[in-house]
Amino acid sequence: MIDHVSFRVSNIEKSIEFYTKALAPLGYKRFEGDFDGAAGFGKDHAGENSGHLWVFEEGNLKTISVAHVAFAAKDTQMVQAFYEAAIAAGGVDNGAPGVRPEYGNQYYGAFVFDPDGNNIEATCFVGSDQ
Repeated sequence: MIDHVSFRVSNIEKSIEFYTKALAPLGYKRFEGDFDGAAGFGKDHAGENSGHLWVFEEGNLKTISVAHVAFAAKDTQMVQAFYEAAIAAGGVDNGAPGVRPEYGNQYYGAFVFDPDGNNIEATCFVGSDQ
């Protein structure tokens, strides 16, 4: 159901140190190849929907609100349906459905701000539904 969760942090290095230590007993580790100003943690980073945690230094990405939740979608049609339903329900566009090469060539997602300004997303990996 959940693909990943992201939130802003005030000090990326302090957060990396904290989450590296705090999540180790759960079998989570930091991913190699983080984005600038961000770090990802999880058990697997092979494009699988496995509930990853991402922390972003405040001000790093304009699309990161205080809270961000990405819901795993089966395919691109499901991402499109999520986007349309969320907009119809009063959400505000924060990125129409499409490939997001900044997150990887197979990353496909749509972003919507909920009524409280939280950034919600539906995502899948193209190629996995083709």
